[in-house]
Amino acid sequence: MFETLTGRLNQVFNELRRRGKLSEADVDAALHEVRLALLEADVHYSVVKDFISRVRERAVGAEVSKALNPGQQVVKIVNDELVATLGDPAPLSLNGPKPRPIMLVGLQGSGKTTAAGKLARELRGRGERVLLVAADPYRPAAVQQLRTLGEQLDVPVFYQEGLPPPELARHALDKARDGGYSVLVFDTAGRSQLDETLMEELRAIAAYTSPVETLLVVDAMIGQEALHVAEGFQKAVPLTGLIMTKMDGDARGGAAISIRSVTGVPIKYLGTGEKLDALEAFHPERLASRILGMGDVLGLIEKAEAAFDEQQVQKQAERLTRGEFTLEDLIEMLRSSKKMGPMSQLVDMLPGEVGRAARNVSPQDMDRQFKRLEAIICSMTPAERQNPDLLNASRRRRIASGSGSQVQEVNRLMKQFREMQRLFKTVQRTGGRGLSGLFG
Repeated sequence: MFETLTGRLNQVFNELRRRGKLSEADVDAALHEVRLALLEADVHYSVVKDFISRVRERAVGAEVSKALNPGQQVVKIVNDELVATLGDPAPLSLNGPKPRPIMLVGLQGSGKTTAAGKLARELRGRGERVLLVAADPYRPAAVQQLRTLGEQLDVPVFYQEGLPPPELARHALDKARDGGYSVLVFDTAGRSQLDETLMEELRAIAAYTSPVETLLVVDAMIGQEALHVAEGFQKAVPLTGLIMTKMDGDARGGAAISIRSVTGVPIKYLGTGEKLDALEAFHPERLASRILGMGDVLGLIEKAEAAFDEQQVQKQAERLTRGEFTLEDLIEMLRSSKKMGPMSQLVDMLPGEVGRAARNVSPQDMDRQFKRLEAIICSMTPAERQNPDLLNASRRRRIASGSGSQVQEVNRLMKQFREMQRLFKTVQRTGGRGLSGLFG
């Protein structure tokens, strides 16, 4: 996400940080590069113009000239103004009497049906009883796709063949009331372009259901066209928020930066992958931090909390505090980390120098290395994983052959494992005071 933009901005900021004092000409030269980077990322030109103007006004004033580190202060100003451009966070509103309807709208191909499944999963995680409504009878397999997602989530899907979508919406509302559901998620029909027939249908559904949220699902990969799509829908139905999909793709991402300023509609969620758990609540300050290469530690912690089994982590922590660490623990850590999502997304969240170094390594190489380590450990017997001291030369040759690797790779893994084992024993023995010696 924003990989090219982040790289360009980091080049500018690294140059600023190297300077002990900044002249007005230095600031202007840096902001010229920032302007070009934003325009190349497909940020709307009016948003770029206003953004650069606000940053410059602060960057050539006393705020920077009196700072101990003027370059770092300019980076802080850029971060502040980027957060302001992205807009205030707008959590999903679930106020009012149950059941509460949420209507998803958008063009065909924007990822609306998948977004409906992701949203249902997120709401169910909050303790809501969710009913998915297949209100798109036109696209081939749209109803079946939603039913498949519902089966995966164990969330019911309502559909009645032959009913026009507004009438179906009314029946779905009755079903939700009778069944004690707290939230309905309507997957409405899309078109390949904005047309009055689509808008009239959406107005009718909204009139029947009075949705608490009307969310526009927008494909981030269509660039600035996303702004025109949002404006077109906003004229027809009062939008309360946006879901930006395909943010994990190779899109330049500028629409996400521009869309709040241009349309006034807040982003509520980001779709970061095809899997049903790949939906992130939108936090402007976190996204700004990731764009500027400063990571997203809070987002990383949330992913870890969702991926790791609490009881398993507790048991493992107790064993580690006793200085116990086996290859069984290592493979469990590897498998749990994979549940956190694609490595490319996790790397984006790493802060500072750690993040910059990690971004220089191909995520594909990291994934391949993880798989190789897992294959090597899985080629061991349970006794060998519990007691690595058993691994003599002949056993290591067998493990290498069974995992499709070289003996040197098995030896390298064991060396890394011994270092980790020593680390945990040091923590247990000194309460953490001996760590500095390990890295001296």
